[in-house]
Amino acid sequence: MRETKKDKKERAEVIYDRLEKKYKGARCALHFTSAWELLVATILSAQCTDKRVNMVTPALFKKFPTIESFAKADAKTVEQYVHSTGFYRNKTKNIIGAAQTILQDFDGTVPQTMKKLVTIPGIARKSANVILYVWYGKNEGVVVDTHVKRLSNRLGLTNQKNPVKIEQDLMVLYPQSQWGTFAYYLVEHGRAICKAPTPRCSDCNLVDLCPTAKKYL
Repeated sequence: MRETKKDKKERAEVIYDRLEKKYKGARCALHFTSAWELLVATILSAQCTDKRVNMVTPALFKKFPTIESFAKADAKTVEQYVHSTGFYRNKTKNIIGAAQTILQDFDGTVPQTMKKLVTIPGIARKSANVILYVWYGKNEGVVVDTHVKRLSNRLGLTNQKNPVKIEQDLMVLYPQSQWGTFAYYLVEHGRAICKAPTPRCSDCNLVDLCPTAKKYL
């Protein structure tokens, strides 16, 4: 029987409640002490683990302690510090460009709106959602990373592959107050249980709510 919108929303609510019981308090795994450091870390986290980013940023922020120092930085030097995160040339270009843009357009302060954040080099909607929620406490949207994309599809909360469309589907299913926390619950569950390529369905507290679990049991 095809799931109705009402049934899907009720199932989504139960999924949230169960994840909250298990992962309440889950938060961004990146290390940072300012909005700027978080912005840099999110740029570096593209196609890279948070663990690796956290290994790189202490030395990077010691070498370049301010936005001004990044804006004036020699690209080759920055590349040496971020090399292990992958795509280091493009990430370096974006970090330096972000510093220059923030100084020129936003008086040296990381902006607090989606509209302004996405004008910064290296910051698309996903990264902007991270900065807005984690640093500024604003639920502007749902952070759709690889874990959220994988789990939301496996759980039948969306059938979309495009992150923006996935985000739109999740924003309909959940109240705005839950957008930020839900993403980090999914991230934690993805790391612990619902792994790629093979999830540990026998250990999952959502198995009875998951339409794809039978494929793996």
